[in-house]
Amino acid sequence: MALVVQKYGGSSVSDAAKIKRVAERIAAVKDSGKRVVAVVSAMGDTTDDLIKLASQVSSRPEPRELDLLLSSGEVVSCTLMAMALRSMGHSAISLTGMQAGIHTDTTYGRARISRVDTSRALRELEQGKIVVVAGFQGFTEDMDVTTLGRGGSDTTAVALAAALKAERCEVYTDVEGIYTADPRIVKGARKLKEITFEEMLELAAYGAKMHPRSIELGWVYNVPIYVASTFSDAPGTLIHGDAAMMEHRVKVTGVAYDRNVAKVTVQGVPDRPGVAAGILEPLAEVGISVDTIVQNAGRDNRSDFSFTVARTDLAEAVRLVKPVAQRLGASEVLTDGTLSKVSIVGAGMYNTPGYASRMFRALADSGVNIEMITTSEIRITCIVSEKKLEDAVRELHKAFNLEAS
Repeated sequence: MALVVQKYGGSSVSDAAKIKRVAERIAAVKDSGKRVVAVVSAMGDTTDDLIKLASQVSSRPEPRELDLLLSSGEVVSCTLMAMALRSMGHSAISLTGMQAGIHTDTTYGRARISRVDTSRALRELEQGKIVVVAGFQGFTEDMDVTTLGRGGSDTTAVALAAALKAERCEVYTDVEGIYTADPRIVKGARKLKEITFEEMLELAAYGAKMHPRSIELGWVYNVPIYVASTFSDAPGTLIHGDAAMMEHRVKVTGVAYDRNVAKVTVQGVPDRPGVAAGILEPLAEVGISVDTIVQNAGRDNRSDFSFTVARTDLAEAVRLVKPVAQRLGASEVLTDGTLSKVSIVGAGMYNTPGYASRMFRALADSGVNIEMITTSEIRITCIVSEKKLEDAVRELHKAFNLEAS
């Protein structure tokens, strides 16, 4: 019997009425003769509310305790969903991340899944039950609860789909699929019928509404991911690895953005081997990801070293970098928390001239100043002022002819 893993986001289960409607969708799949595992996020803004609550009792909540607190949101959702399914006459059971066998490392707040023990889920499925799993969470070898980072329920769902050898993973949210740009910013944004894992990974990493790790897992284990709306039957977007789909195609697929960006600049560092490693290693040790990195040519054997982090990590990054900067004899540590990223993504750009110049010209003509630039084989990203971000997205969407036909 075919198995489908479905994931429902927070907006899909934000109140009792929506939970009942989602339960009806899940039940319909079960009634069609398929086995179903449903992964649910916390209701609405529950996670944000819990973070605010934690900040009211502690200026710096201990990461282990914060993860245990935040994991409770998904537990509420999955138990309510199981209750709704049972009230409809379906056999269903809710499982926490621990009960579902989601093993992770010990990086609280952004843990990575190390393995999935499917024995409990398979046992429940064999008994004809619908299995409802709390997304966003797992547990360490010491039995401590961890969370996977914002949007981590996507990763839970794809990891379960891979481990259970599901035919595909379906992700249901408040949008009808993956678009060429955020339709809230660009009125002419076009919904994509399909997209490769590689392109989607770049879009997800730079602002599209999917957890990047979920795309990585789908790519590695070849699990097709279908993204669609909970609230309509409109066709969605299939994310998959069919290379033939992209054969001979060279064009921009979409424009992505991210507002959660901050820059740290360490001024006057010695221009010698090992300095960059010394500055960044403390960040890596606590799981802070560094994105764009620029080291300026210096004078008198001194240079400026700049890098970007998530704005939410800025305070901790500065706390870790300042002692290193002092030991190196740097003159100052500066920060800018008013930045954002805008990216164009598309297969074949790296080996095709003209994409970077067209992007930079479009930004210049719209009065957008570029602070930093980073590239990959299928992406060009510019760091710009957040005040100019929406202008940048609209201009790039127009410059690369991505409007809906």
